[in-house]
Amino acid sequence: MYEKKKKEKEAKKKQHTISVKELRFRPNTDDHDLEFKTRHARDFLEGGDKVKATVQFRGRDMLYTEKGELLLLQLAKELEDVGKIESKPTMEGRRMIMMLAPSKS
Repeated sequence: MYEKKKKEKEAKKKQHTISVKELRFRPNTDDHDLEFKTRHARDFLEGGDKVKATVQFRGRDMLYTEKGELLLLQLAKELEDVGKIESKPTMEGRRMIMMLAPSKS
């Protein structure tokens, strides 16, 4: 009984829970800001976490949804060595959301 509990405790200690980290952008996010957040996303993916990238549209920004989609696809392209697209960019209300998962390598 004691040994069984001890083994279960060890197994629980070794398992890694996958959490989802969110990065928020706006359609007019500057290049340096994108590079900075790309570095953070790379760290999250290398750590085994999923990344949820969202582009928030406000007011007149809704006219530039294609700009937000290009931003998310550029982020995915820069991270293709450490992660893959789990769900393509989709609009949900005033947000465009894309999920990235770590690669199996």
